Amino acid sequence: MHDDNTSQVIDRGQHEGAKTPWDQETWRHAALGWARRELAARGLRETGRLGVRLRPWSVLVRIPVEGSREGPRRTAVWLKANPPAGAFEAPLTAALARWVPEYVLEPLAVDADRGWSLLPHGGELFRQVLDRTPADPRAWEEPLRQYATMQRALIPHTKELEQLGVPSARTTALPEVFDKVVQFIETTTEPDIAPAQLHALRPLLRELCAELAELGIPDSLDHSDLHDGQLFHPEPGRYTFFDWGDAAVSHPFCSFLVPAGRVRERYGPEALPRLRDAYLEPWTGNGHSAPELRRALTLATRLGVIGRAAAWNRHFPGASAATRTAGATESAKSLLKLSSDEPLL
Repeated sequence: MHDDNTSQVIDRGQHEGAKTPWDQETWRHAALGWARRELAARGLRETGRLGVRLRPWSVLVRIPVEGSREGPRRTAVWLKANPPAGAFEAPLTAALARWVPEYVLEPLAVDADRGWSLLPHGGELFRQVLDRTPADPRAWEEPLRQYATMQRALIPHTKELEQLGVPSARTTALPEVFDKVVQFIETTTEPDIAPAQLHALRPLLRELCAELAELGIPDSLDHSDLHDGQLFHPEPGRYTFFDWGDAAVSHPFCSFLVPAGRVRERYGPEALPRLRDAYLEPWTGNGHSAPELRRALTLATRLGVIGRAAAWNRHFPGASAATRTAGATESAKSLLKLSSDEPLL
């Protein structure tokens, strides 16, 4: 595996000045050396240039490979490195492959201590499926059902998830998570939104959390960023979910915020009731009425902004003031949506 300028294609997006461990030669050699050894153990070898995607919150390296114990083939694998605040993604990915293998990618290898994952090619992105098919929001129904089914299966594992380092944002503790996010905003250089506006939301937040907790739906795993680029559609009837770096143990229905927003943008608000019911279908039969489930989804979707806000502080050490300020601003924008009177569902 070569480590020189001619064997890499670097993508920094809009973050040209972002500091990542990729900039350190010793780190690059260690990470690529680990990936090389894991690939060799599986009969795979590198066949081309590395595609390196650098962001303040992750390093992602596309490694073209060929050959396997099952016979010659050409494909790619992905090396992902998370910052310390998101290092839980590596052991989480491995644990999900044990607990709910039909719904996730099985990593080729993980280094839990260093927050590294080596992942196989997952197939076609769901976004690509949507782009080439007629405008039909019903395409979201089955992946939402499967995602909800996976969340129900993970309810018994919530303590284990937290032991892996997955952030705890349980329904009753969301006000405390909110406070930590506001503290991050307050201590960041020149945030664009005054923290006083956020502090004023806390009484409303406590009311929403109390009502949601009273409905009695257990906490589970919340992806926190489940858009159409975060799942694969590898074969008919099957969807696999990935990119868990923003995840938390929280109310499961908080996960509906992001897909609902994407569906609304793409198809209009009239598409949401049908998809809401598809997501809630696996949650029926547990003693909750349909109106209770719908009310819980409405509340949790509103509270889901806290998980989105919390994820903006998961940067690599040494993040620039500009990066931190941009993250604090996005966090504040998310939190302000708690007060929105605009119905999402």
